[in-house]
Amino acid sequence: MITHSINSTRIEDEKVIIRRIEEIIELLLFSTAFYYMCLHFYPDIVLGIRIYGRVAEVLLYAILCFLIIHINEGFRFGYMRFQEVLTSQNIAMLIVNVISYTLMCLMSVKVLNVLPFLLLMAADFVISYICVYFSTRFYHQFHVPLNMLMIYGGSNYNDLKIKLDGRSDKYHVTKIVPATLSFEELTNMIPEFDAVLISDIPAEPRNNLLKWCYTNSIRTYLTPKISDVIEAGSQDIYLFDTPLKLVKGLGLSFGNRVAKRAFDLILSSLAFIILSPIFLIVAVAIKLEDHGPAFYMQERVTQGGRRFMIYKFRSMIVNAEKNGEVIPATDHDSRITKVGRIIRACRVDELPQLINIIVGDMSIVGPRPERVEHVEKYTEMIPEFQLRTKVKGGLTGMAQIYGKYNTSPLNKLKFDLMYIENYNFLLDIKLIIMTIRILFQKESTEGFDPTASMLMHDSVANGNQQ
Repeated sequence: MITHSINSTRIEDEKVIIRRIEEIIELLLFSTAFYYMCLHFYPDIVLGIRIYGRVAEVLLYAILCFLIIHINEGFRFGYMRFQEVLTSQNIAMLIVNVISYTLMCLMSVKVLNVLPFLLLMAADFVISYICVYFSTRFYHQFHVPLNMLMIYGGSNYNDLKIKLDGRSDKYHVTKIVPATLSFEELTNMIPEFDAVLISDIPAEPRNNLLKWCYTNSIRTYLTPKISDVIEAGSQDIYLFDTPLKLVKGLGLSFGNRVAKRAFDLILSSLAFIILSPIFLIVAVAIKLEDHGPAFYMQERVTQGGRRFMIYKFRSMIVNAEKNGEVIPATDHDSRITKVGRIIRACRVDELPQLINIIVGDMSIVGPRPERVEHVEKYTEMIPEFQLRTKVKGGLTGMAQIYGKYNTSPLNKLKFDLMYIENYNFLLDIKLIIMTIRILFQKESTEGFDPTASMLMHDSVANGNQQ
């Protein structure tokens, strides 16, 4: 068991070293490209700054690159797919260069030629592609997929197995056993594997297995229960010689609510003004196609269970849901119009929700406001589902970014509670930046999958045990 612990530590150290080396190389290349761009295309600005000023300028650029790429999870190769890491880095560098160009214009008190920054972006894309490609290849060459043992207790373990199989570059579940086996049988079996996955088993055996794995330095994955998510955001108290955890269950503090509302109002108002030409173009296109209304309104649930009318650009035919019957959209739904397919693919149909944010019905970041019928249905099966309404519904959020359109209600709830219990202003900034990335992922815009309904129902039904 000591040898297993030493090998696990060595592997983790190697992973960290590989990532740090890759980060340093990329930051050096990005900064060098920025310096030469300034030197050749903006000589008046560069030559007017002393050597210390130039060093400081490049250093600040490198720090900005590091922060934005990290916020957008652009250095997590090996953890995320190659395309996801590449997209994250490209979006991050676009943001970095827009900020840098704006600052240089302010320093020069004039609008500078933007072409050099466009060339810099092209160079950054090439640097990013080469570095991420070879770093990912190198990472996976030395770190093969984990040989995992799954210990399950719920009825929907196969759903999780399918998801893990979808990342065969990282995980390889070679054996699945029920939690009904004895503790001795399980602990004798676990050392044969690189890692163990404990999925949806009762609290007592789960805690015993977790403590045993921790003692023996076994890499352990857990599917969290709702109580785990709530506890993760609790406050530590050290007033006595016995550690205490405080769970307030109040949602956001007064200060957080004020700051969040101010941020929502400023950013949504600016976005509405900047994107107003797109609003006009889309509205006209929808009207010209079938002469129906440009906007679609639907009743949703937000903070405290309050109902409100959400605004969207209409992407389906008029009266797509007759008699109020809920009919989820599928990928090739005949009710979706030609314009609708375009605006749904790039999420433009969601833009009118900026109005909901401005008037205070929604926030930019938060749990997705669900339809009234869905809230009633899921709350009946998962009483904790109503906990999502401790904060305002959001245009984007953790569940929307890390989940899919057809992610089960139980898993959406866990993501939303993670957001509520770990809220801070920087988390909002991170999720807003990461939202740009998911626009380029097909699975984030896919329609409701009817074949997943049974798995979804099983997941919901098991929610009462969470």
